[in-house]
Amino acid sequence: MKSLAFIHRNDTRFAIGDFYPALSVFSYQELGNTTSPFLLLDHLGPGRLAPKSSKKGVNEHPHRGFETVTFVFAGELQHQDSTGQGGIIGQGDVQWMTAASGIQHTEHFSPAFRERGGYFEMLQLWINLPAKDKMSAPRYQSLLKNTIPKVPLEQNAGYVRIVAGQFQNIQGIAQTFSPMNVFDVHLNKAHQLTLPAQHGDTTLIYLRKGKLQFTEHEDILQEQALAVMSSFDTDVAITALEDCDLLFLSAPPLQEPINGHGFFVMNSYAEILQAYEDLKSGAFGKS
Repeated sequence: MKSLAFIHRNDTRFAIGDFYPALSVFSYQELGNTTSPFLLLDHLGPGRLAPKSSKKGVNEHPHRGFETVTFVFAGELQHQDSTGQGGIIGQGDVQWMTAASGIQHTEHFSPAFRERGGYFEMLQLWINLPAKDKMSAPRYQSLLKNTIPKVPLEQNAGYVRIVAGQFQNIQGIAQTFSPMNVFDVHLNKAHQLTLPAQHGDTTLIYLRKGKLQFTEHEDILQEQALAVMSSFDTDVAITALEDCDLLFLSAPPLQEPINGHGFFVMNSYAEILQAYEDLKSGAFGKS
């Protein structure tokens, strides 16, 4: 089994547009290639939007060179982008947006949710693209709750939702540019679970709620902290000390340079400058 390499934790809350509170769980600016191909994870909420709120979310902004994966656990988002794709992302849904050569989009609370108000909670994950795919055409995958494979665990231990990758020979529905496991997991208190990861993989666990222990090593992960596992050995065994909700990520690292600035993540500074030039000239998003 993989052992724990280290626990990474940020406790400062901030605002992303109208989304507050927001927690930066990790970013490549802090951890570099340690988390490759995973670049960044933000936890939006848990928070409450007042009924008839004037708050919208995040207005139009560009991306290039990577993918964003948005998990909605409570609340409702409306997405619109420069490719003409859009729609409502509701509770349990996942949006997988490939910016690649360039996309501009808005991420707003839906009008209906702004009208009625209520609790919201979301995660947004950034995933790096291999250098050969960074200038490919943008792509949008709307992964609705009822289409995401959900594997119930034995003895009523909880469930694993397979967004990408494979668990117990069941394949997730997201199309990815490089192999990876992206699981949304619920594990009930006092139950154990072994999650699949290969030798050499980057393997991360973000504990959204609860408290867990790494079964063979007795290390404890607290709520809203990130576990970075060793790249050696295979699989991760965990025991829930409380009811747990977690995001499990595992993938081979890309082993390519990362050069990022704001909304762009490329391999070189020259490519970042080109992204800004393309944005100004109107060539942005043209593969």
